[in-house]
Amino acid sequence: MMRICVCVLLLVLLGLSMFDPVDGRRTRFKPKPKDKTKEKSVEEIIPAKDIDIHQMSGKWYLLTVASRCQHLLEKGFKVEGTTITLTPPASTNSPLKVSTFTKLNYQCWEIQQHYETTKISSRFLLKGNMPVMNTEITVIDTDYSSYAILVYKRMKKITMKLYGRSTQVPDAIVDKFEELAKKHNLGLDVIFQFPDYGFCQSADKEYTLVMT
Repeated sequence: MMRICVCVLLLVLLGLSMFDPVDGRRTRFKPKPKDKTKEKSVEEIIPAKDIDIHQMSGKWYLLTVASRCQHLLEKGFKVEGTTITLTPPASTNSPLKVSTFTKLNYQCWEIQQHYETTKISSRFLLKGNMPVMNTEITVIDTDYSSYAILVYKRMKKITMKLYGRSTQVPDAIVDKFEELAKKHNLGLDVIFQFPDYGFCQSADKEYTLVMT
């Protein structure tokens, strides 16, 4: 049971799936069917320039996710309030520490991860058990004080996430996120709004997943 919970947490956390997408919850309205287009590779994802990761430190609320993850498509209506806390690298070769709090089956969980830095200040690497399972994380836009848009890519699957310093951001930022997602073949039919309530502040040791 615990192993199943961990697998589900990882799917929700990364918003990536190794399986093909299925029909799921639609948001706002049901768009007209469009021809499938090839998802952009990470090389085509333009990272934000001159990102100061130290200014991104602290707590962020997960507001919206654009993803074709099978779990989200099937269970998107069950997503829980989620936050992350970023601790900047202590030195040049140190990782970015990421602590995520979310719920699964009414139980608070904490997931601790280390994102390795790269030569590009706005791009990080979360290593998997093998190179093919690595996840590339790219900050594509942020103003540090109110919002941040990140792209996660693994095995050619792309997920985009909108974070906020609070549970609300201006409509203009939401529109920007949806427009950027659309450019990566992530339309409104695969955009999921996360709740702005029920956040975890802590988790028991047995419900802390350390991935470092």
